[in-house]
Amino acid sequence: MKKIQAETLGFVPQKDIVYNKLLPYADKLDNESNDILARIKGNLGRAVQLRELWPGVLFWTRKLSTYLRLYGRKFSKEDHVLFVKLLYELVTIPNLEISMMQSFARLLINLLKKKELLSQDDLELPWRPLYELYEKILYSKTEHLGLNWFPNSVENVLKTLVKSCRLYFPVSATQEMLDEWRPLLCPFDVTMQKAISYFELFLPTILPPELHHKGFKLWFDELMGLWVSVQNLPSWEGSLVNLFARLANNNIGYVNWDPYIPKIFTRVLRSFNLPVGTSQMVVPRYMTNSYDIGHVVLWISSMLGGAENPAQKQLNGLFSSIASFYHPSNNGRWLVKLMKLLQRLPASVVRRLHRERYKKPCWITPIPTSHRLTDDDVTHFVESMKQPVLMAMFSKTGSMDAAQALQNLALMRPELVIPPVLEKTYPAMETLTEPHQLTATLSCMIGMARSLLSGGHHYPEGPAHVLPLLMRALPGVDPNDFSKCMITFQFIATFTTLVPLVDCSSALHEQNDLTEMERELCSASAEFEDFVLQFMDRCFALIDSSTLEQTREETETEKMTHLETLVELGLSSTFSTILTQCSMEIFQVALEKVFNFATSNIFETRVAGRMVADMCRAAAKCHPAESLKRFVPHCCSAIIHITANEDVLNEEELDKELLWNLQLLSEVTRVDGGKLLPYRTQLVQILQLTLRLRCKQGYTLACNLLHHILRSTALTYPTDYCSVPGGFTQPLSHYLPIKDWGRPGNLWDLQIQWHVPSAEEMAFVFYVLDLLLQPELTRLQRYAQGQQDMSRDDVLQSLSIVQHCLLGAGGMLPPLDGTPVSGLVQSMVSLEETSLYIGVDYDDSRENYREAICKVMRQLLHYILEHSEDDTKSLFSIIKIINDLMHFRGSHKHEFDSRWKSFALVKKSMENRLHGKKQHIRALLIDRVLLQHEIRKLLVEGFEYKTIHQDLLRDLLRLSTSTYSQVRSKAQSVLFTALSTYNFCCRDITPRVLELLEPTLTDVSQQQLKGALYCLLGNHGGVCLANLHDWDCISVTWPAMVRSGLSPAMSLEKPSIVRLFDDLADKIHRQYETVGIDFTVRSSASTLLPPPLMGPPSDQEQEAGHALQQARNMEAVRYEKLVTDLLECLDDRDLPWKFEHMAIGFLSLLLRDDHPLPTRAVLFFVRSLNHDALIVRKVAISAVAGILKQLKRPRKKVAVTPSDISGVMELEGLVAGDRPGNDWLLYHADSLPRTQEDWDNFRFVEKTHWGYYCWPKKLLLYAPIKEQPKDLSPEEMKESELIIYNHFSNPAFINQLVSFLSLEDRKGKDKFNPRRFCLFKGLFRNYSDAFLPVLKPHMERLAGDSHESTQRCVAEIIAGLVRGSKHWSFSQVEALWQFLIPLMRTALSNITVETYTDWGTCVATACESRDPRKLHWLLDLLMECPLSGEGGSFVDACHLYVLQGGLAQQEWRVSELLHRLLTYLEPKLTQVYKNVRERIGSVLTYIFMIDVALPNTGPTKSPRIAEFTQRVVTCLKPLLEGDEEIQNHVVEENGVGEQDERTQAIKLLKTVLKWLMASAGRSFTSPVPQQLQLLPLLFKIAPVENDDSYDELKRDARTCLSLMSQGLLYPEQIPLVLRVMTEMAGSSSWHARFSVLTYLQIMVFYNLFTILSNKQAVQNIRALVISLLEDEQLEVREMAATTLSGFLQCNFLTMDVSMQTHFEALCKTRLPKKRKRDLGSVVDTIPSVDLVRRHAGVLGLSACVLSSPYDVPTWMPQLLMDLSAHLNDTQPIEMTVKKTLSNFRRTHHDNWLEHKQQFTDDQLVVLTDLLVSPCYYA
Repeated sequence: MKKIQAETLGFVPQKDIVYNKLLPYADKLDNESNDILARIKGNLGRAVQLRELWPGVLFWTRKLSTYLRLYGRKFSKEDHVLFVKLLYELVTIPNLEISMMQSFARLLINLLKKKELLSQDDLELPWRPLYELYEKILYSKTEHLGLNWFPNSVENVLKTLVKSCRLYFPVSATQEMLDEWRPLLCPFDVTMQKAISYFELFLPTILPPELHHKGFKLWFDELMGLWVSVQNLPSWEGSLVNLFARLANNNIGYVNWDPYIPKIFTRVLRSFNLPVGTSQMVVPRYMTNSYDIGHVVLWISSMLGGAENPAQKQLNGLFSSIASFYHPSNNGRWLVKLMKLLQRLPASVVRRLHRERYKKPCWITPIPTSHRLTDDDVTHFVESMKQPVLMAMFSKTGSMDAAQALQNLALMRPELVIPPVLEKTYPAMETLTEPHQLTATLSCMIGMARSLLSGGHHYPEGPAHVLPLLMRALPGVDPNDFSKCMITFQFIATFTTLVPLVDCSSALHEQNDLTEMERELCSASAEFEDFVLQFMDRCFALIDSSTLEQTREETETEKMTHLETLVELGLSSTFSTILTQCSMEIFQVALEKVFNFATSNIFETRVAGRMVADMCRAAAKCHPAESLKRFVPHCCSAIIHITANEDVLNEEELDKELLWNLQLLSEVTRVDGGKLLPYRTQLVQILQLTLRLRCKQGYTLACNLLHHILRSTALTYPTDYCSVPGGFTQPLSHYLPIKDWGRPGNLWDLQIQWHVPSAEEMAFVFYVLDLLLQPELTRLQRYAQGQQDMSRDDVLQSLSIVQHCLLGAGGMLPPLDGTPVSGLVQSMVSLEETSLYIGVDYDDSRENYREAICKVMRQLLHYILEHSEDDTKSLFSIIKIINDLMHFRGSHKHEFDSRWKSFALVKKSMENRLHGKKQHIRALLIDRVLLQHEIRKLLVEGFEYKTIHQDLLRDLLRLSTSTYSQVRSKAQSVLFTALSTYNFCCRDITPRVLELLEPTLTDVSQQQLKGALYCLLGNHGGVCLANLHDWDCISVTWPAMVRSGLSPAMSLEKPSIVRLFDDLADKIHRQYETVGIDFTVRSSASTLLPPPLMGPPSDQEQEAGHALQQARNMEAVRYEKLVTDLLECLDDRDLPWKFEHMAIGFLSLLLRDDHPLPTRAVLFFVRSLNHDALIVRKVAISAVAGILKQLKRPRKKVAVTPSDISGVMELEGLVAGDRPGNDWLLYHADSLPRTQEDWDNFRFVEKTHWGYYCWPKKLLLYAPIKEQPKDLSPEEMKESELIIYNHFSNPAFINQLVSFLSLEDRKGKDKFNPRRFCLFKGLFRNYSDAFLPVLKPHMERLAGDSHESTQRCVAEIIAGLVRGSKHWSFSQVEALWQFLIPLMRTALSNITVETYTDWGTCVATACESRDPRKLHWLLDLLMECPLSGEGGSFVDACHLYVLQGGLAQQEWRVSELLHRLLTYLEPKLTQVYKNVRERIGSVLTYIFMIDVALPNTGPTKSPRIAEFTQRVVTCLKPLLEGDEEIQNHVVEENGVGEQDERTQAIKLLKTVLKWLMASAGRSFTSPVPQQLQLLPLLFKIAPVENDDSYDELKRDARTCLSLMSQGLLYPEQIPLVLRVMTEMAGSSSWHARFSVLTYLQIMVFYNLFTILSNKQAVQNIRALVISLLEDEQLEVREMAATTLSGFLQCNFLTMDVSMQTHFEALCKTRLPKKRKRDLGSVVDTIPSVDLVRRHAGVLGLSACVLSSPYDVPTWMPQLLMDLSAHLNDTQPIEMTVKKTLSNFRRTHHDNWLEHKQQFTDDQLVVLTDLLVSPCYYA
């Protein structure tokens, strides 16, 4: 096949679309595609050589995308590589306009989609250009200032682009990337997230094994070490997981995951955030930063297999620990994640199996055989998932996830999954009370249909279930329950598509070589006829109950409701599937039945009639000849009989019988055209009779008949969809249909039967047109010329006939033709269109009716608009006809789209992902071929814009701006479709729309204005004329829109117009992307393509191309003109304020980073800073900040070698953190730059991350001050700079500005405003201290005023000042601080509740990315005793907050200050005030944040937690030793004199708790050993009940315990924790013992697999819990039982014989006899030891029973019997037994019928007695 094709094509295609070969005109396609490909290559090459990006390159790359849609990758490998390289060059052109970049990127992604086509030897792409592009857009330095506008989609496009290209990065790329991004790995900094996400996105993971040492082995240990050691889920951990998942998937068998498996599964389990234990607090970041399920699933499925298969063991554990969460009674926000896991894991394993066993091998290294999944591995996997999936079927979130999971599991192991689902399905079909069970089980069965039918050697009994299932599904066709009805239709349709409905029972006698199973199926198949007839009866009943008379009053809507249309669709498609699959005998019976039903009743035509007619149509489609013979003569004679009476023609209301017969006839004729020809005379006679009926309903049905007759004869379509080619007509002796059950179609032998119009049919079509269409056109033409009168109804009737003729014969009529519209764009490349062949040869000798209709319609339209514009119905009709004239070639775009969607859905629900290779059902494959034909029809003649289109578009525009709103909106939607279809037509139409906005025109009505605005606005997702990415268009539309404010038709009183302008402005702001100015193509791009076919462009042409490129680059002139135009509009005093704001908004969009704003606009924005309107001031603040960024002068940077500065050689290998080599970066109080000389010689490193992890290859620092540009004097400034300088030096201007800035905006809502900060930062950066003198008095005044808004204003200015002074000289900086420090002292002493956050932000912003040695003045100011106590506790807390803001920004570089602060704070930890304590806790977190235990990190110079904890524990000694209750009896005041140690300790403890709580969410690693020293204390204090009335100390202790118990533990920490637990379990306080249990529950679950991998730890925990069961305190015993039950339930402990016997022995403890006591004696309260032991035994048994709430394991019945023996023991035993039994009853009630099977009869008798409450009257 391929060889023959390669000869015609001249090359071997990479991968073309196989469906093209099945089209009826397939032989013509090779030449066609070759011709198109040659044009694309030629013109694309030429455009690149002429450097014409727009329109040349853009136009032809779009054509290439279309080529891919039509033919797939039908080009040679060499061409493929060239296309990829060319597009890669284009995408990475620097400064390329974003919209072009995206369009090239999408095409490139498409070209690289099939990675097996190009190997790494064929193609290599450099990685750096992509990285630069990504960095420039995603981490844009100018976007936040409004100098660049990117669309929202750009991030995803770029990510996908990198993913597609990273396969082809060179081998050296990994090392280069590590060198580039390793220096960013500073865990305290935002750059960490950036570096890790770059690693995740860029690192290549597909390399041949011999190159792994240059690939992942370079980074694996390092990043894995990082991941394993991080405990608190920072935001970048998810990205690491994604990277590992991808690595695992691409290198199965080459990475050894075994040592990490328990850690991986523990973290996966944690990331589900499941609720555990009794009182759990969730750390908020666990919610936001949890892992992406898709990647988790990929990672797990890639680790399965291998020797011993360790991952599967952990997976069993994972599922058994979370199984109970899947039970339908549980619900919560975690459920969605669990369901996703369930749905995606089987799919992922199926994908892996496909890759290992069925996929064609390609250049990518295959999975080594040692690591492939064996059959046993697959079985284990399916077994482990079965339980949760079966539970999830009835989940609250719906059954879809479970159904998809089951579909994939059944592909692997049908015999394991299908039987249990069938067990649930049969009862569900019987039940009447629980319809949701039925919908859930049926939707699962639908997914498994193919696995059930193909049976195979694993599950041979599958097919036997088909008939029982089908028969039992019939009652589901129920008119009262809509969802049940739909799922039943889907179920029946799915199964009948796969099974030929042929009665094979006679084969039993004829053939004797059948297997047992086949014999069974043959005898069962006798029921098929029964099934079909019963199904029809059900449908008839459904139809009877949904007639119009029954469902609603006459007066209501006559249309079908949404639900009815769905039922109609379900019914007709299911019925047609059944008939397609029937044998001829069954079909005859069915046809007879449906014919009798249809002809013996008369239906109303709206609802029931449509359904019956649909059923008849289905019958006619399957076997046209037999069906037409019944229906056509019957209907025709009935119609002729009724219309014999002349009066009928003029009746307004027609006889029901006539209407029904017409409707029936019009549906039955939608069949294979060839079979209609014998009846043509009768049909034409009926048409002539009925088309002129007076009644609208009548002639509409007649028009449908006309449409269907024409359509059936004129179109190309397949005529059979049976699941076996050729149908089931052969005798049974030759062919046994049961062998074809569930058989997929064979793509290489589909044998499609096409209907292609014959000469006879074409003649018939034109005969009908001449006979019926021609007279209507003549009448309409005469009416339009005023020669003949027609009533409106007549016009409408004629138009209806015209429209239906066009719809019926549209495929036969040649497209509209004419001369192309020229002069819209200039281009050196031909922009010609290509036309496709769609199997129709147009006959030029006949009249082209399309043109005739077009001509008459335009005349008629103009006539109606002149004379009777209110005839809106005719106008609607004309608009529809115009739409079809332009676009209709036999199918509509929206119909095609919905069919494509439904095709994709059916394919998804029925595909076999395991075997792949397009093994779909035959009907589906035929459908796909038809869709391929339709795509070609939609794209048939390209989109050239011709004069005839121009005329039609102008007519549409006239309609779009006419008087009636409905006409306008219909015309607009057709206009938008056309605008987005034809090339460059927007340029032709826009000026005409804008004419209507012209203020000089006086005769424009409000309707026209509204219409024009709607035309500019465009529809959702279509073209928006107001915002085309093109200077030509924007530069006219924007000013025109602003000027329209002066138009006489414009009135701001009309809310609809005001809303329109708002929408327009809003849409432009949302959709605007920066339009390019610079269009330079690198010369390297033009050398790539082979010389084009027309010969290379001549020198003159190249010159001309260069000139054109120059002209395009003169865009800058157009840009400036647009800005000036807008400014001129703004100068007009009459412009309403709304339009003024709109213009200012447009101007703000026009700031750019590659071209300065014209000076006039700069002046305008600077003046607008003091505009009266707040909204304008806000825009101006942002704009001026952007302008200052444009005017920023570049600073000189030089590369330095760190070791030269530090004088220390860097160590070999990776050492991160504090080390001699980066000590010079730190803040040292003894060596600060305090003189001019020091300042000039210091090397300042501004960014905090440099040097922490490792040094970059080239460290760039700013050159010394001498080499930097000097401050400008006003004489040297550019004009724009001078404007700003003059305004800001003017005291009056500043005065006004400051008074505006210190106003309140929204009371209580205002915050520190980064925009204003940017403005001041820019001023002080560009002009150094020029404006300080003018500002100083204002700042002093503001700082002294304690109002909220004035404080905020001064904070914004100060932050801007400090950041702007980055490059000031020493003298300037020193003077600045001399002024600032007293000022800030004043301000900070006036701090208030409203402003403390603003000051915190101010200091944090000032310190961000600045060398701490530059800011030593500020840091010293903040460090001056923050807790002075002056101004009360509040001021202290605020001072700490502000200080924390500054130090936190400096991270690891101020260790000395952190030490100083800690020494200062330690004596003050016993603070009394709560707010100060909380703040101190938070500050401590930041002090110790730097002390991290990450791999390759040296010990820190900052304060260390271990030493601090030592000191704290010493102070807390008094509390640890005493046994009495710790009460919070501290008086809230710092009293005179020292209180005793104990009170001090309690105060200290409160602060320490605050610190522990604050650090739980923020630090990277938890200091477990240190926390353990404090644990005993917490256990002692924490209360047991959930009660908020407790004091702060107890509540905090409780919270700390909850947070600590959730922490992630390293394996080596587990024994330490358990040691403390065991100690505490022996404590004298029962509260502590109780808390140990709650702590254990959460800790075990959140570290499940890590603890399980340590056998000793499991033993210890088990022993601990069992010993606590015998505790003397009742509450502790009960908690121990709950804990034990939880551990059993999540499979942490297993129920073994030793445990059972232990409990049974305990139960048998004898209780001492009750002695008759003296009445007066005291009742003894302490329980005896024996009672405790006996209770322990009972509790143990009860825990075992309650540990399986949803099933009955084998040991359960015996335990229940044991328990029941204790029902009459003394309290508390009796209580425990009762609770257990009632819980057992509650959880097992739902499925009691199943559970009953596990018990013997005797046991059941006992149990029933126990579970039924005793009767009171017995």
